[in-house]
Amino acid sequence: MMMRNSLLTVLGSVMLLGAALPAQAESVLRVGLGADPDMLDPHLARTYYGRFVFASLCDRLVDVDENLKVVPGLAKAWSWSEDGKTLTMDLREGVTFHDGEKFDAAAAKFSLDRALTLPGSLRKSEISSIESVEVSGPLQIKLHLKTPDSALLMQLTDRAGAMLAPVAAKKADFAAHPVCSGPYKFDSRVSQDRIVLSRFDNYWNKGVYHFDKVIYLPIPDASVRLANLRAGDLDLTEGIAASDVKTVEADNKLHLAKVTGLGYQGITFNINNGNVPANDPFKDARVREAFSLAIDRDALNQVVFEGLYAPANQAFSPVSPYHVKLPVPPRDVEKAKALLQAAGVKTPITVSLLVPNNPTSQQVGQVLQAMTAEAGFNVNLQMTEFATLLDRQQSGNFQLSYSGWSGRPDPDGSIFGFINSKGTLNDGRYSNPQVDEWLTQARLHNDPATRQALYEKVVKQLQTDMPIAYLYFEPRLFGMNKKVQGFKPYPDGIVRLAGLSLAN
Repeated sequence: MMMRNSLLTVLGSVMLLGAALPAQAESVLRVGLGADPDMLDPHLARTYYGRFVFASLCDRLVDVDENLKVVPGLAKAWSWSEDGKTLTMDLREGVTFHDGEKFDAAAAKFSLDRALTLPGSLRKSEISSIESVEVSGPLQIKLHLKTPDSALLMQLTDRAGAMLAPVAAKKADFAAHPVCSGPYKFDSRVSQDRIVLSRFDNYWNKGVYHFDKVIYLPIPDASVRLANLRAGDLDLTEGIAASDVKTVEADNKLHLAKVTGLGYQGITFNINNGNVPANDPFKDARVREAFSLAIDRDALNQVVFEGLYAPANQAFSPVSPYHVKLPVPPRDVEKAKALLQAAGVKTPITVSLLVPNNPTSQQVGQVLQAMTAEAGFNVNLQMTEFATLLDRQQSGNFQLSYSGWSGRPDPDGSIFGFINSKGTLNDGRYSNPQVDEWLTQARLHNDPATRQALYEKVVKQLQTDMPIAYLYFEPRLFGMNKKVQGFKPYPDGIVRLAGLSLAN
């Protein structure tokens, strides 16, 4: 009995000692975003900021490296049939979803079928060449295409290729409780405040991920994001304002990383989406062209962006091999007035322009307001939260909208969905059968020269059709605490967490 009591005393002492030891602190990465992402369903989402979250939450069939080359993801190998109409993908074994469900060929087929058939899916036009998905083995799928599609593999590096847990994805509240197979699983979300992801311990490649939690914090004001970074409340932020670049470079606690981006910003005109009045002046391409001609893109770049951005007249960034070498038209107020006169509209034309509610966008809106006024446009700025702006665009509840696209490595991903008459991102409902044909033909050919010639025709036609007045291409500017190690900036602007760590 004395021995037993002594043993219990020793064990109790050990337990008390263990309780007194400090628990190891969780390693947390805090990432600043320029706006709150929209819904966390890869098939329904459309924001650039949501792609940051999906990059950690949802593995794709394939991915891209920092040189924008396609690399394995959940598909470890793939091959094309000789006629280019069947893509065979061999899938990685030993992968599970966050809820414990097994990833296999049937699960991959489910995700692709859902992207193609889910009502409201914004991925339909991205992978519309897929006729059917065949489970050809436990860990093999065959994508049978209606026609060859040179852009398909690159589309699968993004949200169209995201693999979702089938049981969870069938639930009505999936966007509020997303379940994928990425290195981090969904923890919680407070709208307009934060999205929290936690480490997924059963991840197939967990050794290259070093944080217990990742917290995404939407802060629309770039100066406020920078203040949080300097105060130590953020570890990393995208979207450093051009006016703040010198401040970051001069701070010995911070580091600036930059890369030429693929994205653009522009003005989308509502031509035929929703209840557009029959007499809306912007139904006339001459009025849209006039609005564009009233804008001095070089001056906009200097005034708002310290000369760091590049004026644009197309969807393809100068970093893209498909960029069309076509001079950006200089501002021409007199020609703009002549076009308005030819269109038979009376000036001033009252215009409603949706603008994201952050200081930089507001400044852009005010510059556009002043410039276009000289040509006869009376622009009213409607400031709104970014996700709301996109909802209004999609539903047709807008006249003009200032928004853009983060860009894709393959040119199809930066233009087809926005310009093709059946494109799921064609918010203005622009339609030109000849442009549709050129865009479709560009998907059918793998030869870069053939595709380049077709895209050049599209870009030149859009100079007069003007469904989108492209304004500028933006570099990707990241600010971070110098304790952040292993960061690689990608031209698509998405932060990848593999290999990222915080020094002590």
